[in-house]
This record gives sequence, C-alpha cells and structure tokens, in this order.
Amino acid sequence: MLSFRKIFLLTTLLLSQLLTQVQAAETVLKAHKKVLLLMGTRFELTAVAESEPEANAAIDAGVKEIQRIEVLISEWQTTSQTSEINRNAGIKPVVVDQELYDLIVRSNRISKITGGAFDISFAAANKIWKFDGSMNRLPTPEEVAESVKKIGYEKIILDPQKHSVFLKEKGMKIGFGAIGKGYAANRARDLMKVRGISSGVVNAAGDLISWGKQPDGQPWYVGIADPAEKDKVFSWLTATDMAVVTSGNYEKFVEFNGKKYAHIIDPRTGYPVSGLKSVTIICPNAELADALATATFVLGKEEGLKLINQLKGVECLIITDQDELIPSEKLHLNFYKNQEYEKQLHN
Repeated sequence: MLSFRKIFLLTTLLLSQLLTQVQAAETVLKAHKKVLLLMGTRFELTAVAESEPEANAAIDAGVKEIQRIEVLISEWQTTSQTSEINRNAGIKPVVVDQELYDLIVRSNRISKITGGAFDISFAAANKIWKFDGSMNRLPTPEEVAESVKKIGYEKIILDPQKHSVFLKEKGMKIGFGAIGKGYAANRARDLMKVRGISSGVVNAAGDLISWGKQPDGQPWYVGIADPAEKDKVFSWLTATDMAVVTSGNYEKFVEFNGKKYAHIIDPRTGYPVSGLKSVTIICPNAELADALATATFVLGKEEGLKLINQLKGVECLIITDQDELIPSEKLHLNFYKNQEYEKQLHN
C-alpha cells in the first residue's frame, strides 16, 4: 500500500504537471507592431511575442538601431560621416568607423558584380534630377554629361589599414539611398532577435525582411503590388527568413512633354531608366536585395534576369512597361488575385 505521504507527493506532482500544461495552453503568441517615420520613410516593425512589454522592448531596440544607422550614413545630415566624406571630395581622405567602411566595401563589390548598374557615387546626379516637385525643366545633355563625370565607384579610394575613404574628384558624392534601408532592416532584425524575438518583420516602406513564422504557425506572406494600381496586390510570396525588396517607377517621377522620367538613374548614363515598371528581389539579405533591385531595374529585363539567374539564393520578379511578367528561374508565386498575370506566367 502507498503511504499517505507518497500519495500526497504523487498527487502534488500530477497537479503541478497539469498546471504547467494549462499555463502552456494559455500562452498565446501575438504580433505586436509599431509604425514610425525613420530614414525619411515609413518603417513598420513587428515582433511576435507572449507579452506586449517584451515585444515593445525589442521593437524599441530595433528603432534605436535604425536611428543610429541613419546618423552614420545620411548624406543630408551635415554631422554624418558620409557628409564629411562628400565635403572632402577631391581634397583628402576621411577616416570613418569600420562599420561605414565595410558598407562602402560591400557596395563597391555589388558595383563590380553589376557592371556599375549599382553605384553609391550616383548621388552626384541628385544635383540635376529632383523628384520632390521642384524640377521645372529637364537637365540639358551637357548637365547630364557633367554629372556622369563625377560618377564612378572606381574613383572611391579605400584604405583598409586606416579605414579611410577618399572621393577622387571634387564634386563627387556618395549616398546610400539604394542600399541603406536594406542594411538598416538587417540590423534591426538582428537586434530584435538578440532580444529574444524568434519571429517578426521589419518593413521599410515595402522593402522588408522577415524571420520565423506568424503567431498561428503560418509563414509570412508578402503581397506584390500591381504597378498599374499600387494599392492592389496581384500575387503573393512566402517570405519566411527572407527579404523581399521592390524598386518601381510608379511612386517618384517627373513628367515633361507627356513623358515620364522615373527616379531610378542609370549611373553609367546619368539618365532615368525606362522599360520596366518594377523589379522585386527575393533573397535572405535585405541589404543585398535592396541594391540588386535597383541594379536589375537599371540593367533591364534581359541583362537583369541573366544576372539574377547566376546568383545563388537570389530570385526576382520583373514587370515590364508592357505589363509582361518575367520571373527568374526558380521563383514560385503562391497565390494570384489577377488571373491574367497567372496566365502570363504559365504560358
């Protein structure tokens, strides 16, 4: 026979196990979100967690990291190291933090891979092309030709020993508009994961990176906007542990004599590119996706698709001005809201 003491201990153990199971069942994961204006654009940070304080603490850490990066790389803030580099173009090298130096090194590698279609020194063209409503005429061919003279990643002189940066010619300028948001999204994700968030999304105005799964166990889904109606979605991608970044000509542009000039500039010519409506890049790294989206847009459908199909772990979806849908070799779209696009994809 079991003694009273043994029965009591056994009952206590069973009750303890039952209580643990009930508490586990009551644990509910929720997606907590914050939307803020950061780096001049709309950021939405999502953390999946059991409690709101836990999620908010992680999101706040991500926000502070984005703000820190903006201070480092902004070409508009006069106190940033990037502005210091630009002020000293053609004058002297500027010693910068290792973090900024490494970002410039990676940017130049992408420039080499893309044959100059991506180039952080394109920022010199900002002086003649304005997409903020202030342009009242097209730049002259002479002005464009002069701006191109100041563009060229080969003229960014890097010293790995001193981690200094020197822009070879006066008037040169670097900017991280085509890679900075992706880098910031990567870093915010990393900080949130360090804070214990195993699932979440960092979305920088549609350029996003996700990890883990939704609270219900489903993968994260990303809608691809219809360039003709940017508020509508025509297809969906699963985006678990993946970055999805889109470059398009339907948000920032100027129009003269009935012709649209989009904000994506070909660094090799100094002129806005044409022929495509949007390029979406899918890969595990938001920084790389950000840069490749711009580069692929500049390269166009043939050269752009050829490049992406050579890169391991990178896929793309290209939409031309004629609404032709062109996926890379291994891209799979999951759902379609527009049957015409589905028909195009499988014909």
